[in-house]
Amino acid sequence: MSGIQPEIAEKVRQLEEKFRNSGQDLGSYLDGLLYDKYLTYWDYMELDTLLSLQKPKTHFPDEEIFIGYHQITELYFKLVLHELKQLVEAKDLSADFLTEKLNRIIRYFRIQTNSFDVMIRGMEREQFLKFRMALLPASGFQSAQFRMIEIHATPLYNLVNHADRESLRSNLNLDEVYQNIYWKRGGISSDTGEKTLTLRQFEEKYDEVFLRLAQNLEGKTLFELYKALPEEERNNKKLIEALRNLDVAVNVNWLLVHIGAAQRYLMVKKNAVKATGGTNWKEFLPPSFQRISFFPELWSEEEKEEWGKQWVEEMITQ
Repeated sequence: MSGIQPEIAEKVRQLEEKFRNSGQDLGSYLDGLLYDKYLTYWDYMELDTLLSLQKPKTHFPDEEIFIGYHQITELYFKLVLHELKQLVEAKDLSADFLTEKLNRIIRYFRIQTNSFDVMIRGMEREQFLKFRMALLPASGFQSAQFRMIEIHATPLYNLVNHADRESLRSNLNLDEVYQNIYWKRGGISSDTGEKTLTLRQFEEKYDEVFLRLAQNLEGKTLFELYKALPEEERNNKKLIEALRNLDVAVNVNWLLVHIGAAQRYLMVKKNAVKATGGTNWKEFLPPSFQRISFFPELWSEEEKEEWGKQWVEEMITQ
């Protein structure tokens, strides 16, 4: 390899060893590299495809904002699940590694919460109230990725409405616990007491997926991974702070910004307009009504009793 810089020759030697160990021929890979086109940003990002996915159902301009923001939200949920899956698969979990992943997840939720002004103030109210009628019965309630985040975070009994939680805590029938998960109540029509089409569609598509995920995560949810750490690591202050911050980010702040949007768009002279899924959002969204906490043992009884109550009361009574 005369004339080739030593560092380049060393890289070629390393590549040759790599492909020899995999049973492949380095020369063939070099041919592929030689013939390959230069990578462009737009190809790598699949930009043309990405920008073609916003397909409004009506002629109202602000519907594109609504679609785009929700698609961005789902991409952030995908990143959250990416971090959670790494934690589940980690062989030697440490407090430092867990804290780092938690802070990444908190960051994703903080970005979404801070940017929710796009939804609260970024659309004309009259446009929203009209184009939303073309979206029935679709609803953000049907975000499967958000439900998967919840299932990754904590055992199913912590996702049961607080009034039924204790009675199901020791229930070994995971299917029965799942059927009492809090958000299913949110899919009950406040007029008829029957399941809405929104809920029936969601159950048909995802019930088996969610239940299988919960079964696969038994003993490996985020809360259980934390409790399995050695005592010294469990008492790590930064880790405990990160767990508490995540709980608030998802189960208080994320709900409150949705209430802010609902207040702006769905309140007419102090009467609530129903959400597209047919549910009464004033009963379903407030965190103090559901009292869902991923990590209940990290909160005092007083904190759990007052869960999100102060902020919700301030917002709903405005």
